[in-house]
Amino acid sequence: MVVSVEQGTLDDLGTPLVDVTFVVFDLETTGTSPAECAITEIGAVKVRGGEVLGEFATLVDPGGPIPPFVSVLTGITDAMVVAAPKMTEVLPSFLEFVKGAALVAHNAPFDMGFLKAECARQGYPPPVNAVVDTADLARRVLTRDETPNCKLSTLARHFRSATEPCHRALADARATVDVLHGLIGRVGNLGVHSLEELKGFVRMPTPEQRGKRHLADGVPDKPGVYVFEDARGEALYVGKSSNLRTRVRSYFTASETRPRVREMIGIAERVRHIVCATPLEAEIRELRMIGETKPRYNRRSRFPERVVWLKLTDEPFPRLSIVRDLKDDGATYLGPFGSSRTADDARTAIHEALPLRQCTERLSLTVRRSACALAEIGKCGAPCEGRESHDDYARHVAAARHAMLLDGSSVFSAVEARMDRLSAEQRYEEAAVDRDRLAAYVRAAARMQRLAGLTAITQMVAAGPGKDGAWDIHVIRHGRLTAAGVMPRGAHPVPYVEALVATAETVHPGPGPTPAASAEETETILRWLESPGVRLVRVEGGWSLPAQGAARLKQRIDRAYDQGGSRSAREGRPLR
Repeated sequence: MVVSVEQGTLDDLGTPLVDVTFVVFDLETTGTSPAECAITEIGAVKVRGGEVLGEFATLVDPGGPIPPFVSVLTGITDAMVVAAPKMTEVLPSFLEFVKGAALVAHNAPFDMGFLKAECARQGYPPPVNAVVDTADLARRVLTRDETPNCKLSTLARHFRSATEPCHRALADARATVDVLHGLIGRVGNLGVHSLEELKGFVRMPTPEQRGKRHLADGVPDKPGVYVFEDARGEALYVGKSSNLRTRVRSYFTASETRPRVREMIGIAERVRHIVCATPLEAEIRELRMIGETKPRYNRRSRFPERVVWLKLTDEPFPRLSIVRDLKDDGATYLGPFGSSRTADDARTAIHEALPLRQCTERLSLTVRRSACALAEIGKCGAPCEGRESHDDYARHVAAARHAMLLDGSSVFSAVEARMDRLSAEQRYEEAAVDRDRLAAYVRAAARMQRLAGLTAITQMVAAGPGKDGAWDIHVIRHGRLTAAGVMPRGAHPVPYVEALVATAETVHPGPGPTPAASAEETETILRWLESPGVRLVRVEGGWSLPAQGAARLKQRIDRAYDQGGSRSAREGRPLR
């Protein structure tokens, strides 16, 4: 038998990276939406073989005012762009600069989205250049142990860039050049030497992935939870899927590109699966198992016990305290919060509206103490000195309880007024801090009110569309999933509902807004209840939200953040 071997040509190998001309670019904008916002600055660096061939940098007149918080973030003001060229003048020059080059950007979809939108507005065809995203490439090359995240500033420090990113286009582009070169050095050690190989690198399964495909053998095509385990049986990663077989097999294909997951696959020795009756049951079981086993490769839901609460204490002169434990002590709680810092932000927002005392001592009706400086500036009525009676202070407490549980308008208005005052004085950074505090309060109140509406219900039975015309039925008690089952198409519902109710888990609710399950579990159930086609079969108790609740205020907060700055929605416009 004669085997013919044909030697490949140099063209088959692709374009060597050393010969590729890259244009690394960055845009600063007035917001995050290419359809509604404009470019304020372009910075680009042309490199080939590690050598800088040229740079392109210009401010751009966006044709309208730059939001104040964008100016705080980037340092680009209306005065700086008033004499700058408009994008109609800049775009042709930039397109000529990038002609024939591979485009590189950090979070390339953002920058390419603005570039394509501008081309469409001016009648130019969209760029056909090859595009490399350094953020995407970094996520596939670097492990969590090397860098905690793939932000440009983090990667610039990791690769010892000579330029520090500062939200100015040319500086960020120069820093991205150093990051690109550092990443190319890393992928070169993995056999990536051409532009074509670089583009295809993210789609390549690792040898470990190919060698562990047998772990998916025997996994059924049903909803459930899967657990990757190491040789000792320790849970490495817990996941869920409506089709276990398809999901587990995907870990051993090119579609799985997350560096930490690829690392986990290299350690895994087996995949254990738990079949569930419905996708919702699988999602809830996943949350519970992650909280119980705390797998090292799961990033979310590992520590549900670490949430904190803002507590309006039950004492003669109540105050706001940050606590970890919920107690049946007559106190009012707001939360949960992911961190003490966020809870403190919400507390500060409430203090802006209501003169609750901020000292930590327990005050009695008879013992008197000296007042602190807050009394002198009108932030506290000094009940410690007897300046404010118990009945007068109780009115502030009632207002705080009302703001936490029912209507946050007073807090919202007070903080918004302070923000407007600071903005008028051009103290934008302080106004941004106040807005973050208000957002922490409003979002926590809106979340808690949603949770409390469901957890107050002793028992709910609901059904939603399942596969092949069947119905997924769930029993929910105090916001906790206690039973799940499937009713076949055409079957009479009563026997199935009665059987599920009879076998459902018994729940003894504890104190607080989430008395029987984690907030994340109850929120998962709420999302399912709000999905299309779900029907309530039985409800013991009323299901409602406060008419003047925080949900309406949250819409204003979210809108303000969505109108944010060029790189971070945290730097958005004032609330309107």
